[in-house]
Amino acid sequence: MTHLSRLAALAVPLLLSACASSGGRTTTTLYDFGPLPQATAAAAPASAPLPALIVADVDGPPALDSERMQYRLLYADARQARPYAYNQWTSTPPQLLTQRIKARLAQAGVKVLTSTDVGSGAPMLRLELDDFAQNFTSATQSNGALAMRASLFRNHRLVDQRTFQRSSPAPSADAAGGAHALADASDALAADLLAWLAALPQQ
Repeated sequence: MTHLSRLAALAVPLLLSACASSGGRTTTTLYDFGPLPQATAAAAPASAPLPALIVADVDGPPALDSERMQYRLLYADARQARPYAYNQWTSTPPQLLTQRIKARLAQAGVKVLTSTDVGSGAPMLRLELDDFAQNFTSATQSNGALAMRASLFRNHRLVDQRTFQRSSPAPSADAAGGAHALADASDALAADLLAWLAALPQQ
């Protein structure tokens, strides 16, 4: 790749992130995960329904404790996270995932409790978000990727722990495409989480 073409490739996502500023406008566009998808029989766990479950709020690194939408140019510098200029989430990624995972569990028939219900004796699920970003593999192709560690406790003792990773292709090389991809990846991860919980011993 020539120096000029490399600079052009690097500039594409940056131009996309700044497009809202054209014409003197600086309106911020907000994104969330959209409506909860309908449950399907194929997505339901094969085992018996889960018991009541305390779901703690998702924890995450300081870099994700912000509404900023982030992306990486894997073909340039995979270690650098870049924020979109005028595109944001409606809440921080940990908050969005907390809401989505609780909704998906409840949709599957799980009685979802909060951390204030520790006296109920129900098992507790703790979730730690490690990665949540739109990754560009080229100037025109990207995917939404996230990684999360889940730990299930019963009577203050660790029952099992697992790390989940999911990615989904973005339909467009911009913030809207990244939001769509990360929502899809989050729903897929929630399905993986539900299947894992259903396979664990109930006692």
